[in-house]
Amino acid sequence: MTAVLDALAHALRDLFRPRVLWVVVWPMLLAGFIWIVLAVAFWSTFSGWIALGLDKLGVQAWLTGLEPSWIANAIQAVLHLLLFVPLVYVTALVITALFGMPPLIRLVAEQRFPALERKRGGSLVGSLGSAVVAVLLFIGLWVVTLPLWFLGAGVIVPFIAAAYLNQRLFRYDAVAEHASAAEMRALFREERGGWWSLGLLTGLVQFVPLLNLLGPVFAALAFIHYGLAQLAQRRKDSAAA
Repeated sequence: MTAVLDALAHALRDLFRPRVLWVVVWPMLLAGFIWIVLAVAFWSTFSGWIALGLDKLGVQAWLTGLEPSWIANAIQAVLHLLLFVPLVYVTALVITALFGMPPLIRLVAEQRFPALERKRGGSLVGSLGSAVVAVLLFIGLWVVTLPLWFLGAGVIVPFIAAAYLNQRLFRYDAVAEHASAAEMRALFREERGGWWSLGLLTGLVQFVPLLNLLGPVFAALAFIHYGLAQLAQRRKDSAAA
């Protein structure tokens, strides 16, 4: 757990460096732009899906008969917003993982691990595959656990989903440039508890208003620090053996 907290502390320190601030901004702006365009282009389709879901839950009929009508419209607008914000955030996470990681990795490697050899065990295909699997399983987790909301246990679902998404999305890219393929497999297998702990703690940030704007880059930095530190320690132990 010390290694996880150390990674979080280093990530927080690096978060406000001038080289990092732009990476904080542009994925969130791009994700917001993408979903605004999609919302405008497919508004009726999205609204229809939401109405269908509410109808399945028995809520749509209640909204239809609600008076005055502006209350029903306001509730529906809030529901749209509650759907829109997570979509923007998850999209920003994916954009950061795929395109924002290289400058962050260079920053961390130059300042903290300048002597760490780059063995380039990862690939663009591997990175894309990891991102696709992460997002699909994240969505699947939400869908499968929907019944838990009616049992009162649904409150834990967002935290589990955020922990899974972060650790699956960022761990691959965090070490792909420096670790060999064998080292990556070993790190993912033997440090599973650390990856999940880091995923949960960085995932909590997305539920804090305003701070969640920093969430994707904070998570990326934390995983880079953790992954490279574990890789450096592994090589040190191997050389000493």
